[in-house]
Amino acid sequence: MRELDKKFYKIGDVSEILGIPESTLRYWETQFTIIRPKRNKKNIRYYTPNDIEIISKVYYLVKEKGLKLDAAQAQIRHNRDGVDKRFDVIEQLKAIKDQLTSFQKTLDDVFPDTPAAR
Repeated sequence: MRELDKKFYKIGDVSEILGIPESTLRYWETQFTIIRPKRNKKNIRYYTPNDIEIISKVYYLVKEKGLKLDAAQAQIRHNRDGVDKRFDVIEQLKAIKDQLTSFQKTLDDVFPDTPAAR
């Protein structure tokens, strides 16, 4: 996930950052009590970086682990620390994988005739 440097993000921004359709974000808001973006007088949603992190955890549970919404809600409610720790480890591993992939690409560019580059 990219670095979040603003205080608030509109739903379209969050959709783009996380690769989740806006309709899914709206639906998850009705299903998960922990997703509560702020709203202005025109009822426009404004998500904080913390909201985006929470949505990322929901995404991890629902889309990556394959849990149903009620099971994901129960995991968050009853094992929040465990979910947070697993999510953090997964994110760190993804960052390491991206870094290793980048290193491999650089090596392939520098040494194009090696067996690993083929």
